[in-house]
Amino acid sequence: MIVVTAGHVDHGKTALVRALTGIDTDRLPEERRRGMTIDLGFAYIGTETGGRIGFVDVPGHERLVHNMICGVGGVDLALVVVAADDGAMPQTHEHLAILDLLAVPRAAVVVTKTDRVAASRVAEVGAELAGLLAPTPLAGAPVFAVSAPTGNGIAALRAHLERMAQQTLPGATRGHFRMPVDRSFTVSGAGLVVTGTVLSGAVAAGGTVRAMLAGLPARVRTIHAQSAPAGRGEEGQRCAINLAGEGVAAGRIARGDWIVAGAVPPPARKLDARLRILASETRGFAHWTPVHLHLGAADVTGRVAVLDGGAIAAGASALVQLVLDRPVGAVRGDRFVIRDQAARRTLGGGRVIDLFPPARGRARPERLAHLAAMEIEDDAAALAALLETAPAGLDLGRFAANRNLIAAEAAGVFAGSTMRRVATAAGTVGFSPRCWEALRRRALALLAAWHAGAPDRLGPSQDRVFAASGMRVASEVCEAIVAELAAEGRVVRQGMRLRLREHQPALVPAHRALWREVLPRLEAGGHRPPTVPELAAAIGHDARKLEAFLTHAGRLGLVVRVSEKRCALPATLRRLGEIAEAAAIDGRVTAAAFRDRAGIGRNLAVELLEYFDRVRFTRRIGDAHEILRPIGAVFGDAGDPEYSDTA
Repeated sequence: MIVVTAGHVDHGKTALVRALTGIDTDRLPEERRRGMTIDLGFAYIGTETGGRIGFVDVPGHERLVHNMICGVGGVDLALVVVAADDGAMPQTHEHLAILDLLAVPRAAVVVTKTDRVAASRVAEVGAELAGLLAPTPLAGAPVFAVSAPTGNGIAALRAHLERMAQQTLPGATRGHFRMPVDRSFTVSGAGLVVTGTVLSGAVAAGGTVRAMLAGLPARVRTIHAQSAPAGRGEEGQRCAINLAGEGVAAGRIARGDWIVAGAVPPPARKLDARLRILASETRGFAHWTPVHLHLGAADVTGRVAVLDGGAIAAGASALVQLVLDRPVGAVRGDRFVIRDQAARRTLGGGRVIDLFPPARGRARPERLAHLAAMEIEDDAAALAALLETAPAGLDLGRFAANRNLIAAEAAGVFAGSTMRRVATAAGTVGFSPRCWEALRRRALALLAAWHAGAPDRLGPSQDRVFAASGMRVASEVCEAIVAELAAEGRVVRQGMRLRLREHQPALVPAHRALWREVLPRLEAGGHRPPTVPELAAAIGHDARKLEAFLTHAGRLGLVVRVSEKRCALPATLRRLGEIAEAAAIDGRVTAAAFRDRAGIGRNLAVELLEYFDRVRFTRRIGDAHEILRPIGAVFGDAGDPEYSDTA
């Protein structure tokens, strides 16, 4: 169990921890000289059941509240410390607000310095604190009256902490390993040591991690968990991790960084979140207000864009975008606190919702609907809601990364969904059944509109089906939709072009005779399609007029333009693609291997492979061409289109 102290400066937090543990957490010479905690201090005690309780002693001075916020993340219980002679003071109120904003789950009120006042004053202060906690989730917290110098009440408080520790059962370790760095220092003979409270996942000695903001990979030499040597550090523990690796040093990995492993989202400068403004604020919170953001152990300046309204009233919450001056590490659900531009007053706090905001349209209704779905706590329910807000598909990789799901956790969530999944170059995209069917209907409607506008043409190429819709649909999604519709007989793929089954364009009378001359020459060329000048000479036709005809024939799907001077039949290109597939080794084909297998010249082999690159059948990598997808996915299953001699 991790316990944090909270309270005004000089109210006895450090003395209380020393009385409970025997450890002085004022570790810095300046702290001892001034008699106040400046940075975070740590202490541990063992429990009767063999567990350990860790104490995080935080500063109480107003100018050091950022250190206090740094120490609160990931704790199980707060000790709200109030001196009997002073009662609640300014930092008492601010610390209580921070505990509320960061959702610390449990608390106990500790009235200190009871040896200096009468019993009635102790009761009065206890009642005052109970009243302050009453409107918060920490209402009903027990009150303990203690005196650190005399030891009065310490045993009762320690017994309560023991009981709380027994009730703090370790939960299942979830997500990728994430630990915010709150201290970074060098130990002679060991190297760099970083400390923090593990917020998710686990790491083992000998494992590999990375410092997210520094961009440094590292190896875990040793781990101390709860101040004891351990082979593993996991969620809910305070850990000190000894790191090794090239460039790993205290000057490069500092407080505010994150030690992570796995597919954790990269650092971000824009975060969509829900922000709650403290009820104690005297005026509303305006759009684009400059703030200090405290998240993990980081303190970053930036501005807040209010997404669903011009301002946030005191005590209210709203969706916002945090636009920061430098990147931070975060995942959905991370809690944060904002303070004013001068870092003198806590304004509010909230939870991160999305690490991947769009470049534009952050306040559009569809984006707000997406954020509302992302706020849903249950992963499966959130996925179902998000799929309904994503007509062009939901990036499942981003969904898993944003919610910090490891592969097995994400697979479990996805397995329970009825969504349609499509693998794209950018990652797997998911569609709800409703959205998938809507895309299919949209494709058919767009094809019908294309035919109405160009009745004498075959139809668009596969990757242009949704061009007029204004939607950004991945080419692989277009391919999957077309494949389904083609299998059902609702569309026909002819070469690289599409048409509705009922649409059959015909050559105009002037072109029919010419096509009857061109077609046999293209067929006779076999794997060596003739160039336009060669074709014109063979049939005795004007090259410029033939060029114009071939351009029109290309729109009808009769021929495919391979290069500036060469056209080929779709079936010929499909056969050549099959030859390239057969000549490939480990999924890659060279020009020489393709030339030899097809029985063509090198120049033509290079020309054809460059064309295959353009249509995304292959991709040039060095001297070879990697096959990206089957040739059938490029040209379809249909052969060359046949046209009757009647209009």
